[in-house]
Formats: sequence, C-alpha cells, structure tokens
Amino acid sequence: MKAILFNSENPKEPLYIGETEKPILSENEILINVKATALNRADLLQRAGKYPPPKGASTILGLEIAGEIVEIGKNVTNHKIGDEVFGLVGGGAYAEYATIDAQMAISKPKHFSFEEAAAIPEVFLTAFQTIFWTFLGNEKTENQKSILIHAGASGVGSAAIQICKVVGMKVFVTASKSKHEFCKNLGADIVIDYKNEDFAKVISEQTEGKGVNYIIDFIGQNYWKQNIDCIAVDGKMAILAAMSGAKLENANLSKILIKRIQITGSTLRSRSLEYQRELIRQFSEFALPLFQNHKLKPVIDSIFDWTLAEQAHKHMETNQNKGKIILSVSE
Repeated sequence: MKAILFNSENPKEPLYIGETEKPILSENEILINVKATALNRADLLQRAGKYPPPKGASTILGLEIAGEIVEIGKNVTNHKIGDEVFGLVGGGAYAEYATIDAQMAISKPKHFSFEEAAAIPEVFLTAFQTIFWTFLGNEKTENQKSILIHAGASGVGSAAIQICKVVGMKVFVTASKSKHEFCKNLGADIVIDYKNEDFAKVISEQTEGKGVNYIIDFIGQNYWKQNIDCIAVDGKMAILAAMSGAKLENANLSKILIKRIQITGSTLRSRSLEYQRELIRQFSEFALPLFQNHKLKPVIDSIFDWTLAEQAHKHMETNQNKGKIILSVSE
C-alpha cells in the first residue's frame, strides 16, 4: 500500500509517498480504507525522534483516521464492511489502509465529510478527557465554573471552548490578536492577547481577584507563574504539553499549598486500550448528539492533498493554523 514516509535518519528530508506493507488485521480490529487524516504536534515530534509510538503501534505517522471499513476481524460484531467510521489510532494514519480496534471506531455522522470526521478524534477526545475526567469528575455545584484555555485557536483549544460552553462555563482563552474573532465565534467569553497583555492580570480583574477554576495549559515554563497566580482556590490545572520548556527554576510552591491547587499531567496516546475504549464510549454518548444538532462542530483550518504533506507540516510549524490541518487521501 501507499503511505506517507520519512527518513528517520534525517527527519529534515521532505515527507514522501512510498510503498510499505499493508497492516495485518487482528481478531478484534477493523481495516479502514483511509479517506482523510489530520495533523497533530505529536507527528512533528515523532518525525524529529522525540516522541516514539507506543509499543506495538505502527511507526507510520498519524493518529486520526476517517474512512470506510473494508475488512473486519473474526470477533467484531459492532461494525460491518462498508460502514463509514472515524477514530483515534496509536499510529499509522498517514496511509491508504490502517487498522483500529473495533471499539475505538466511531460511526461517522452522515452529514459529515471524511475530512470533517478526521478533524474530531484527537482534539475532541483530549478536550473531553481533560474537562470531564480531570476537572469535573463527580463535582456537584450550582455555581458557574470558569476556565482558562491557552492556545485557544489550536485544535484542542477550539474543541475545549465548544465543550466548555455546552456545559455552561465562562471561558477565557489566550490567542494572538489575529485569532481573537475566531475564538469568540466558537464561544469564548474573554479572549486575551498573550503577546501584549498579562493574562493573569486580566483574569484577576474579570473575576474580582478570585481567579479561574480550571486551566488547560500547553505552554509550560513561560506561563507557570501566571497560571499559579490566576487560578482560584481549589483550582485544577491540566498540563497537556510544554511548548516553551519543561524545566522550572526558582519555582515557589507556597501558592500551590495555600490555594490547594491540583496539577495533573495528561497524555492520551500512551493510555491503555481499556482506558481509551471507555473514553470513546463516554465521549460518543456525550458528543454525537451534539454534533448531530450542530452544537459541536469540527474546526478545520485547511485541507491538503496527502501528496502535499510536507507543506502541511510546515504550515503547522508556523503556528498560523486556526483549528485542524487535514490531509485528504487521494487515489
């Protein structure tokens, strides 16, 4: 089969379409003829040798697939050949064919294109996991909660804004000035220009000094102090990446103690199959009706033919995208 490949010895060489072995189906999997996939920063890191795929996963890039089932394992009963599905995989999505555990595949809403479906799995599942499993849990409260979402125009950011508005939160986001209108259109209440404004000061002013209940952070080092300053008592922060660096010097832990802050690091790709299956089940129950009635929507920045994957990667590297970058798998 054809797949997008790269030279692991020299990752700066361009991506290219090449021939590789078609994946072998296991008894609990389905084989997908991939129609569309999507970019994630994990792809850039894996290509650079900084984020290897989980044990047993394909070494081909790509975590999100949308396409048509062409073969099913002998134990599969919840899907059939010809069904159109989308889902999250541990690797192998940049290819003509990819396998996925049958319980991880989600039926594609009929009104969605394959490109729209491919824009959902990684970002919406990450946002859902963070908001419901890390933050809300079994919390019962009648008071409106507030959240700060960094990189509001990113894939996860755009998904998180929508989910938070569905559950009734007040949403603060950081984004560059050119992306403010985009974030507001998704439902953000307050958009902060991180290049020219102190987001901790803005949040303090907007919350009468109380701070936000939750923070989703992708930045790490450069935002650490401001995050701790603007989070509320009993607040929770999820660290999903550390784009500015992962090391802290002279960090003061006193506010974490005084405010009783809970800080959680979170990944999804390395989670167990059982964990991911349950996440998919709960996400599908919550989100599919909302996609059907347009209260949630996949957000696409751009669509590239997969022969232009190198160009798509360069587009992501510039941080100019608003939403997901999609690769359409042409014949």
